[in-house]
Amino acid sequence: MSVPSLRPRPRRLALAAAGITAVAGVGVLPFATRADAGTPDLARTALAARDGWASSGSGTTGGQAADAAHDTTVTTRAELVKALRAGPSGAPRIIRIKGRIDANTDDQGRRLGCDDYAKGTGYTLAAYLKAYDPAAWGRSKLPAGPQESARAAAQARQAERIAIAVPSNTTIVGVPGTDAGINGGSLLLQKADNVIIRNLTFADTRDCFPQWDPTDGSEGNWNSAYDAVTLRGATHAWIDHNTFTDRPHFDSGNPRHFGRAYQVHDGALDITNASDLVTVSYNRFTDHDKTMLIGSSDKDTKLRVTLHHNVFQGTVQRAPLARAGQVHLYNNHFDTTARNGYTHQYSVNARAGVQIVAQHNHWTLSSDRKASQLLSGDGTGAFAGSGNMVNGTVTDLVAAHNAENKKKIKAETVWRPALSRGLEASAAGLPASLARTAGAGVLK
Repeated sequence: MSVPSLRPRPRRLALAAAGITAVAGVGVLPFATRADAGTPDLARTALAARDGWASSGSGTTGGQAADAAHDTTVTTRAELVKALRAGPSGAPRIIRIKGRIDANTDDQGRRLGCDDYAKGTGYTLAAYLKAYDPAAWGRSKLPAGPQESARAAAQARQAERIAIAVPSNTTIVGVPGTDAGINGGSLLLQKADNVIIRNLTFADTRDCFPQWDPTDGSEGNWNSAYDAVTLRGATHAWIDHNTFTDRPHFDSGNPRHFGRAYQVHDGALDITNASDLVTVSYNRFTDHDKTMLIGSSDKDTKLRVTLHHNVFQGTVQRAPLARAGQVHLYNNHFDTTARNGYTHQYSVNARAGVQIVAQHNHWTLSSDRKASQLLSGDGTGAFAGSGNMVNGTVTDLVAAHNAENKKKIKAETVWRPALSRGLEASAAGLPASLARTAGAGVLK
C-alpha cells in the first residue's frame, strides 16, 4: 500500500485564515456556527491544530465543506446508507444522526433477526455444532464443508445490512440531546481519508454467525466478524466523544459451545491495515472484551495513533493492543473494576516492536488486580511512561510488569510526541473530570 500523501488540502489550510476560538471542554473550533442558534455547529467542527496524530500534515476536517445538498439529518439505516452513497464520489458530506438507528433492519425499516439472515442458506446452529464437534471433526483444521459454507453465506447476508462503508471527507455526528447512535451496526472506513465520527453511542454490534476455530489457542475459540468502528487503511480520522458498549447484550449472557464462550462481539474500535494519522479522544469504552486493536498483524505498518482523554471501564483487554506503530497515550482513565461480568485481564499490550509513549494516564486499580498486570507484551514492544498514576500514586508500570513477567517491555522509545494539545500535567483529577466530559451526549 502506498504512503498517504501529506500535501496540504487547500480547504483545510483555509481554516487557519478563518480563525479559531476556544470552547470549554471541547478544545479549539473553527468559526462555524448554526445560523438559527449563533453557537458553534458541532457537525462543521474540524480537528484542532496539534490535537494528536490526525492533526498532522493536512489535518482532519471531515465534511466541513459540505454544501446544503450533502448536509443531511437521518433517523433510519436506509437514510444513513443513502446519505453515505450520495454522489459525487469524494464530495464533502455531513450526516447528522438523530436518535438511535437500528442497523439490523431492511430498507422498509422492518427489524431483522438472525433467523432472517439464515433463511434459505441451510445454516442452523444445531447442524453446525454437530458437524464440527471436536470429538468428530478434531482440533487440527478449520471447519469446511456444507455447514461452514452455509454459515459464511448467512454471515454475508447480515454484513450487507450492518457493515456500512464510510467514504472520504465525511463527518458523522450525533444530534445533541437525541441519544444518537447506532445499535448493532459496524461503520467501515476502508481506505477512507479525512473522516470525523462524533457524539454517537455504538451499542451491541453483534455477529449472528461466529466461526468456530479449533486451532485458535489450546482449546479453540469462537470468533466474530464485526467491530463497531473499523479503520482499514484509513488516514486522517478523528473519533471523538463516542460511547462504545455491548449493552444490553453482555457476554455473560452468551452460551458455551465446545467448552468455549460463544463470542458474538469482536472489537469496539479497531485500527488496522496500515491505517495512519488517527486521533481517538474523549470516548467511553465500557462493558466489552476485545476493545481496541491497533495493527491487524505483526507485519502491519504505519499506525500512528493518539489516544487521549478516553475512559476504559469494564473492559477485559486491548485498551489497546498495539503493534508496529507510534502510539501516544495521554490523560486516559482506566478502571480495572469488574463490571457486568467483564473482568480485567490487562490494559495495554505492546508488541511487534510498537513504540508507545504514555503520559499522565490514571489507573483506578481494583483490589483484585496488581500494577504488574496492567501491561502485557511479546517482549519486543516499548512503553515509555511518565506521570502515570495508579490509585493517585505515580507508578512505573514497566518496572512493575518486568519484575513479574518473563517477556519484558522496553522503557524507552525512539520518538517523542509533538502533537499533544490539551495534555494535562497531572493525572490526579482524571477520574472525576472524565466522568463528566467523556463519551456520547456530552457535546452540545
